[in-house]
Amino acid sequence: MFRFSFFLSCFLALSNLQAAGLSKSETRFVYVDVNGKVQSTEVISHFTGKIKNLPHLDPKLTRAATIAEERANAHSKSRCWRYVKQALLASGAIDSYPKTALARQAGDELVNSYDFTRLAVRDPYQAPIGSVLVYGSGRAAGHVEIRTARGFVSDFRAATPSHRPLIGVYAKLDSSSPRR
Repeated sequence: MFRFSFFLSCFLALSNLQAAGLSKSETRFVYVDVNGKVQSTEVISHFTGKIKNLPHLDPKLTRAATIAEERANAHSKSRCWRYVKQALLASGAIDSYPKTALARQAGDELVNSYDFTRLAVRDPYQAPIGSVLVYGSGRAAGHVEIRTARGFVSDFRAATPSHRPLIGVYAKLDSSSPRR
């Protein structure tokens, strides 16, 4: 029964393509969406945008981003560094609980005690998934968050990065991948 319905849907999709005047093309990808409407999109054969050549990051950082997202609240509890510490520890990205109290101190401690590297990234949106973004200004406690696929997370989820000045983006390099 499944095979029959699959073949029937393929046949209908092909007949919808022909009815819409669309044909197989190497520059366009044509498909039928969930509503049965014929759609098409351009096939991108190469990317000309600017992507920085970032090193391979420790996969535990991606896990830390997932853990932080699962544990995050809808709104801030003013405990960003605590939540990020717990996510990094739970993922195995770090092997002991960091001792610094202020979020703006996070980058220095991650570099000095946990073999993290400060990345040459100045735009939070360009930060790789799993990287730790540290913000601060003046004498304030600062803010720290982890980059996720959907945005940024600490003790709460956000689609946009913090408005504070970015101190740095930190990540742990994957020790199993070859260094360049």
